[in-house]
Amino acid sequence: MDIVGKLMDDFLEGRACQVLCVLSCSIIMNRSDYNNVSILELITSLADAMDLINPSLNDHHRQVAYMAFRIGEQMNYTEKQLKRLVEAGLLHDIGALSLIRRLELLDIETYYANKHAVLSAEFLDGFSPMEDIVDVVRYHHVPWDYGEGDFFEGKKVDELSHVIHLADRIVVSIDKNQGILDQVPFIKDIIELQKDKIFVPEMVDAFMHISHKEYIWLDLINKAAMEMTNSNIMRRAIRLGLNDVIDFTRIIANIIDSQSPFTARHSVGVAKTAQKLAEIAGFSKKECQMMLIAGYVHDYGKLAVGPDILDKNGGLNQEELHVVRSHTYYTHRLLQGIRGFESINTWASLHHERLDGSGYPFHFTSENIPFGSRIMAVADIFTAISEIRPYRDAMSKEEVFEVIQSMVANGLICRKVTDILFENYDDVHKICMEAQEQLEFKKLVPST
Repeated sequence: MDIVGKLMDDFLEGRACQVLCVLSCSIIMNRSDYNNVSILELITSLADAMDLINPSLNDHHRQVAYMAFRIGEQMNYTEKQLKRLVEAGLLHDIGALSLIRRLELLDIETYYANKHAVLSAEFLDGFSPMEDIVDVVRYHHVPWDYGEGDFFEGKKVDELSHVIHLADRIVVSIDKNQGILDQVPFIKDIIELQKDKIFVPEMVDAFMHISHKEYIWLDLINKAAMEMTNSNIMRRAIRLGLNDVIDFTRIIANIIDSQSPFTARHSVGVAKTAQKLAEIAGFSKKECQMMLIAGYVHDYGKLAVGPDILDKNGGLNQEELHVVRSHTYYTHRLLQGIRGFESINTWASLHHERLDGSGYPFHFTSENIPFGSRIMAVADIFTAISEIRPYRDAMSKEEVFEVIQSMVANGLICRKVTDILFENYDDVHKICMEAQEQLEFKKLVPST
């Protein structure tokens, strides 16, 4: 467990005073701790992040992946097909970005169902390690329609899309307020009624064959059991090098920023700014790439913040402030399960800490905040105040200087980092702006 996670757990157990002494000596982590990353850990993290949007759908992606796997197993699919099912199940709804869209998924097939599936596929499109699941995700809401669903708009639909569709409908039929085994007959009736019309008959038959096995349903509501099954089938899944991780976290950044038109390019701006500041500060090439990754995911936890707060034209009330201040905590927790991300997590999730201890969520002081996190803090502030917000225009160079110098004077952010920014302002600003201008912003719902 990384040191920040250990601290948080110890706080919960009432041992904060003892660990603070240890923390001051060990928070400066080895900046080269990156190792190749498990693709399963990355996509599981993203699945968990999407569940932050609406707690009523917690574990939805994991459950769909698990049920799809069990149905595919009954249908004697190959290991490669089963891996594709797990990957597609964990990522099938990443295009359902808003609370409204997420709630629509609980209904019996809405107009937007296939729209969010298309957007999910668009996010993944171009990421080569997952090129074989893009169309599985794209067509996972196409109804079978007595065989007509074998094609959609002239294109062959991968049969795995129909498995994901079936698994998805099974999962959303579950009432979390009732005992799972008591609901099995009702769920079977729902699925049987839609056999051939909505779902492929052979797949329904496979589901019916396994539906009497209690352990499958109990696994479905047991997170540890689902994780173990998914891990077993993915145990030989590829591990990603830095370049692929950069590409995947860029997908995450696009999803985060698509929550609001006012932050539509924020993460890429922070990432490129932080990478450049790290380069000037003397970080190695590998460390600069890690800083880029950290910038892409620094606002990961903002998926827990609704658009009504992100887009609010005016000051936030106390309750809204508390929601916003939670986002770095969730960033930390979402990244904590990815082995090899220890320093990346620290740089990303501490970007709202302040040297005087007034930041959040850990209220660390200067001796506990590593240099990479100080760079990320300055990159985030610089990018944010250089952007348009619903309550103000983008700040000029002079205004940016004034705000940042004031924060340095008040002991909030690192003078060394701000000196690097000021001395290289034009170059850093150009890199940030060019990166944001090149970004193709993906709309929340594709045009009809």
